Amino acid sequence: MSPALIRLRSFLLGDGQADRVVPPTGFTVRLTLFTSAAMGFLAVFALALSLATGRLADRWSEALARTATVRISAPEGQMQAQTDAVIEVLRTTPGVVGARVLSVQEQRDLLAPWFGPDLPIDSLPLPQLVELRETGKGYDAEGLRLRLSAEAPGAVLDDHARWRRPLVRAADRLRLLGLVSIVLIGMTTAAMITLSANAALAANAKVIQVLRLVGARDVYIARAFVRRFTGRTLQGAAAGTALAMLAVALLPGADTAGGFLTGLGFQGAGWLLPLLIPPLTGVVAFWATRAAAFRTLGEVT
Repeated sequence: MSPALIRLRSFLLGDGQADRVVPPTGFTVRLTLFTSAAMGFLAVFALALSLATGRLADRWSEALARTATVRISAPEGQMQAQTDAVIEVLRTTPGVVGARVLSVQEQRDLLAPWFGPDLPIDSLPLPQLVELRETGKGYDAEGLRLRLSAEAPGAVLDDHARWRRPLVRAADRLRLLGLVSIVLIGMTTAAMITLSANAALAANAKVIQVLRLVGARDVYIARAFVRRFTGRTLQGAAAGTALAMLAVALLPGADTAGGFLTGLGFQGAGWLLPLLIPPLTGVVAFWATRAAAFRTLGEVT
C-alpha cells in the first residue's frame, strides 16, 4: 500500500485517543452542522436558479434564431399587392425555406399579453406580418432588405437579432451570477468552520498543552480536529443538499404559460450536479480546519 493511501486510511479511520481532544457536543458542533446544512441548501438553489434561467434564455434564443418577421405597412388598397410581392421575394430568396402570412387571430394572440384578449384589432390600422423560416445556413439579411425595399417599399425585415443578443447576454450573466453565489457560499462556509475550529481549539488549550507534554506532535492533534470537523461538515452539507433537492423536485414543472418560475429545477443529468456539493464542502472544510488548527496550535504555548 502506497504512503498516500496509508495516510488516507489513517485519516478516515481516525484515532480514538486523538478524537477525545475534540469536543463531541456543544455549540461548535451545532454551529458547524447548521452552517454546512444551510450553505448546502442555498448552493443547490443557486445552482438550480442559474441552470433554469440559462435554459429559458437558450430556449427563447433558439426559438428566435430560425425565424424572422417582415412587417408590411401600406395603404389599405396596396396591402395585398405588397404582401404578394413580399411572399414572392421570400420564395426566391436562398436560405429561406418557407413564409406565411399571419392571420388576424394570430396577431390578436401576439398582442393579447399587452392589451388583453378584447382588443378590437379589426378596427386598428395594424401592419401585416409575414413570418419566414430559414435554413441552418441562414440567408443574406442585407440583401433581402434591399430586395424588399425595391419590390415592397412598405416592408421591413426584423431578423430578431435585437432580441437574441440581450437573451444571450442575460443567460451568460445569470450563469456567472450563479457561479459567484456558489463561490461566496463556499467562502462563508470556510469562514464559519474556521471560527468553529478556533473556538474548539481555544476551549481545549489546556488539553493540548498536556498532550504536548506527553510527546504529542501538532500534526497528531491537528489531524483529530480536521477529521472531526470535516465529518461534521459533510453530514450537514449532505442533509442540506438532500432537503434542497427534495424541495426542488416538489416545485411545479416547466410550463409555457407559467413562465420562468415554473421551470426552476434540474433536468436529466443535471440532477447529478448537486451531488458534488457535499464533497466540495468537505474539501473546503478540510483545508479551512487544517489552516485554523495549525495557526492556533502555533499560538498555544
